Amino acid sequence: MQKTLKEIAALIDGELVGDGNIKITGLDSIETARTGYLTFADENHVAAAKNSNASAVIVPKNFGGELPKNSIKAENPKFAFAKLMEIFKPQIDIPAGISDKAFIGKNVKISPTAKIMAFAYIDDNAEISDGAIIYPHVYIGQNAKIGADTIIYSSVTIREYCEIGARCVIHSSAVIGADGFGFTTKNDIHTKVPQIGNVIVEDDVEIGAHVGIDRAAMGSTVIGHGTKIDNLVHVGHNCKIGANCLLVALTGISGSTIVGDSVTFGGQTGTVGHIKIGGHSVYAGRSGITKNMPEGFFGSGFPVQPHNEWLRSQASIQKIPELIKKIRQLEKTISDLENKGREN
Repeated sequence: MQKTLKEIAALIDGELVGDGNIKITGLDSIETARTGYLTFADENHVAAAKNSNASAVIVPKNFGGELPKNSIKAENPKFAFAKLMEIFKPQIDIPAGISDKAFIGKNVKISPTAKIMAFAYIDDNAEISDGAIIYPHVYIGQNAKIGADTIIYSSVTIREYCEIGARCVIHSSAVIGADGFGFTTKNDIHTKVPQIGNVIVEDDVEIGAHVGIDRAAMGSTVIGHGTKIDNLVHVGHNCKIGANCLLVALTGISGSTIVGDSVTFGGQTGTVGHIKIGGHSVYAGRSGITKNMPEGFFGSGFPVQPHNEWLRSQASIQKIPELIKKIRQLEKTISDLENKGREN
């Protein structure tokens, strides 16, 4: 891939400063970019970018300081750079059609434009839509549906009756539709409750490696459109995750939790089940959510509390050793005074 700086400026609707004819052959970070490469910088890192080996830099549109020799001013440099990464990413050649080494069950509907690679297993009555790509060792269960232009990487399991929307990406070893953790207990014996629902993943969702999303006991577990899920996340049965949420690694959402739109869960956040979490909220890493939460909340800690309160409590905790030392000094002073009083 090679483009002139002028062409790149046009692609990201940026303002060119410098030589628009220089050739850009790759993208990289400030620290490791070399000649022929493009990098980006926020206003705090423009000086570092100027001193880097990069041939050009994307900078904030409103930056008023001295610019690198060849620059593109963009409204949001990071967003613009991400758009270019999509263009410059290495292309992978995937054979068209269905590999003769794939297993295709009975009554399966596969679009002529879908790509099914070797050793994929597409079970009876499944549906694969236009442009979908199924990598090796993927299992698509009976009556499952895969939307258009969705990519499913190797060793993913999509269980029976689950539905995946359009333009989704599911990374290796994720399991969509495993049984929910449902048991009844009598006389210390745990008896399984059949999990007869499914999972519905809406359009434009990305699901990381080794994610588990459990099927509903009845009805559907739902992942809303545009939501992005990091690696090693668990979503329990009958959860409803809203649109455009972010679930960072090691988050665990207990069963029947309802999450609003645009909620961010930091790493290792956990919830109890059967609660509602308001939309447009942020929960810092390792938050423990134990009750219904309002809209627009910024929380931290366990049990979760407003972030500012949590910061104050953490600052107070840091003072505890000093307070203990002072208390011991006071106790000694009092003891000494009491001893003197007895002597008098």
